[in-house]
Amino acid sequence: MPHETPLIATIVIGLVLAFIFGAIANRLRVPPLVGYLLAGVLAGSHTPGFVADQKLAAELAEIGVILLMFGVGLHFSLKDLLSVRAIAIPGAVVQIVVATILGAGLAWILGWGLQAGLVFGLALSVASTVVLLRAMQERRLIETERGRIAVGWLIVEDLAMVLALVLLPAIAGALNSGGDGEQAMRALSDPIVNYFNLGVLGVILLTLGKVAAFVAVMLIVGRRVIPWTLHAIAHTGSRELFRLAVLAIALGVAFGAAKLFGVSLALGAFFAGMIMSESELSHRAAEESLPLRDAFAVLFFVSVGMLFDPMTIVQDPLPLLATLAIIVIGKSLAAFFIVRAFGYPSGTALIISASLAQIGEFSFILAELGVDLGMLPQEGRDLILGGAILSILVNPLVFAAVTYLKPRLEKRAAATEPVADATEPSTVEAEAVEEVQPTTLTDHAVLVGYGRVGSLVGEALKERGKPFLVIEDADKTVARLRDDNIETIVGNAANGDVLAAANLVGARQLILAIPNAFEAGQVVVKARAANPTINILARAHSDAEVQHLQDLGADTVIMGEREIARGLVSQILGFDEPVPAPLIE
Repeated sequence: MPHETPLIATIVIGLVLAFIFGAIANRLRVPPLVGYLLAGVLAGSHTPGFVADQKLAAELAEIGVILLMFGVGLHFSLKDLLSVRAIAIPGAVVQIVVATILGAGLAWILGWGLQAGLVFGLALSVASTVVLLRAMQERRLIETERGRIAVGWLIVEDLAMVLALVLLPAIAGALNSGGDGEQAMRALSDPIVNYFNLGVLGVILLTLGKVAAFVAVMLIVGRRVIPWTLHAIAHTGSRELFRLAVLAIALGVAFGAAKLFGVSLALGAFFAGMIMSESELSHRAAEESLPLRDAFAVLFFVSVGMLFDPMTIVQDPLPLLATLAIIVIGKSLAAFFIVRAFGYPSGTALIISASLAQIGEFSFILAELGVDLGMLPQEGRDLILGGAILSILVNPLVFAAVTYLKPRLEKRAAATEPVADATEPSTVEAEAVEEVQPTTLTDHAVLVGYGRVGSLVGEALKERGKPFLVIEDADKTVARLRDDNIETIVGNAANGDVLAAANLVGARQLILAIPNAFEAGQVVVKARAANPTINILARAHSDAEVQHLQDLGADTVIMGEREIARGLVSQILGFDEPVPAPLIE
């Protein structure tokens, strides 16, 4: 039995420290990712005690990025992606250019050369996949228009960085020794470049061709093979094989995309998830991959923390603060004005700005390549790492500031913009106005969530003529609700303002049809505080979740497995119909 187990040690120590500090952060009402980052700092080489294997941690973090992008793809579709191309493509390109210019300006002030400024600026221009998606998921924004724009923007940035990584060696050669750019390109690129003796323009066209080929393969071949594989495995009845199939497709497509087409692992995983989303089994695939996605996403933050030297804050405070300002303020302002220039409301512009106000994994890769090529000084890499850590730490504060500013900007916009013609589509922030408008209903039911369970409950309420409203934040579901003339409050029910707009004080029942017991628990606590006498019904998947929700104040908790068993027993005993617990008094 070998005693040296760096992989096991890195995973175990990383997860244990992340759990401890994440729990402390949560107790202090700070986002858990702050605790994950601090855990990484403790496990890194810049602090005394245990030092994890940094290379292994980075590779584990890459798995987290793959699984996270795969999960986003499962909730996305090609139609969603194409619907935001008009804003995502020019917006991302302009924002990258602005951030690169700002970074190059700081590099010039610090006395660095042109090539250092180029690498430094590019590294500051690209947002972290993990941080952006986690922020969107925590606020349930992925399926909204804002979420689609942010993800589309992220995909464009991803493609731009893939191209930058290919071209940096050529740029280094061209800037250092005139016409040696093509020689550097051939030395550090793939066999096709060497065989055909391609120049810089040829490599650009080759890269774009590879991306196009990958997309074509996924749309033509993957669209048939991936759903068919899932259905074939599902018919075996083996949950273990189904889970394995989901992970194999996610990781296999990502790895194949990187090796065969030169596409990033994250982008390959995203397309795998997007193709799989067309299968009827996509919801089950998302559930099966969720635990691993969460675990490896935590390891990503731990690996980022391991790179950070706390002494950087003391040794270079002013350059570090300037770097942070470019990331948090410069990029955010650029994104805000770009989104507004395309006619989108201030609320959307603020969310996009906040989600892009950090940097992450691609920035580290660019920094390492820049140092290896002699384009970027070591000080530049330290500033990028420090800026990444600090921007990730302050990102929750940026979202808090957005929450504070959003209603004020929207109120000002509503007061200054002319009333739109009712016959024409408008981009005025009607969405935000609707969110804060309280309902006029009394003695009604409040239904949280309108998915597979919630829609059935809603139909039952509607058929019986019971007054009710729905709290939902998914754009497509909201549109369907409005088509059916069902009163809807757009937002997350865990938000106190949203619950207040639902008039819980005058409501008779609160029905939580969402599957997430932790989020449902937050709603239960706030609802019970607002109206101690309201009847609260919720759903759960386990005895522990039932107990958790009841302890927080839910009156009745329905566990799906119990109701299935009750129905089966009723049929076995010869009853005509099962008798489930009543949903409505």
